[in-house]
Amino acid sequence: MSLFLSEPFNKILENHPLKGEWKNFRSINITGDWRAVYRDLGDGKMEWVEFVEIGTHSELFK
Repeated sequence: MSLFLSEPFNKILENHPLKGEWKNFRSINITGDWRAVYRDLGDGKMEWVEFVEIGTHSELFK
């Protein structure tokens, strides 16, 4: 999480927007197959985010 706090769009995190029922949320890689889903609560500057789910890719995106 320290990398996310300092560089939320670092390539290692593979930070990307989601689609479908997860529209308006983003996902980052934590380690291996584990993902964290969050949304930006501010103006896109990543100053305030809310993490809503954590799990493997297959658990989160069935």
